[in-house]
Amino acid sequence: MTLRRPPAALGLRAHSGWAALVAVGGGAASPEILDRRRIEMADDPEAKQPYHAAEELPLAKARALLDRFASQAQARAAAGLGAALADLRTDGYDVVGAIVLTASGKPLPALESILASHALIHTADGEHFRAALAWAGKQHRVPVARIREKDLVAQAAKTLGRSAPALQAAVTAWGKPLGPPWTQDQKLSALGAWLGLVLPAASYS
Repeated sequence: MTLRRPPAALGLRAHSGWAALVAVGGGAASPEILDRRRIEMADDPEAKQPYHAAEELPLAKARALLDRFASQAQARAAAGLGAALADLRTDGYDVVGAIVLTASGKPLPALESILASHALIHTADGEHFRAALAWAGKQHRVPVARIREKDLVAQAAKTLGRSAPALQAAVTAWGKPLGPPWTQDQKLSALGAWLGLVLPAASYS
């Protein structure tokens, strides 16, 4: 008889060129932090703000540059995520899903429109790295769900059956024995991972 491995889920919050990863495992009623790390997805200033780098270029050159940066970000995200997954599986956990936190969730317009708007350039830079994380999850056959950051607490409260203050207090308390860094990046990633433990399969892609 094969014993079932305990579940784990990942929460990921992207920034310019990197992402905070927190892994949570065990039962949803009393989960624990299994891992936290930083995934690097860019190694130079232009790659960290790809749409800013492409802003003044002709459209064809901008698209080629962004495609190159996207491939680099995907490769780095896949490497970083793969290392975390290997450690979790070595420790005996079955990773059931990854939550990538998103911004507004609205689809971006055509590239020409993005490059004409500084506000959209900022939005596209963020989406560039969130997309790389989602791509990396799929490459490693980990189900991925995108959840709007502003909806996370309310959705977690509803799904986990706890009040928003209780969830936030629990997540904050997790950081005390761990020590820094335990900023908003880790707290939101941890809450996303906690939610990921109980999300139905249909919520993932």
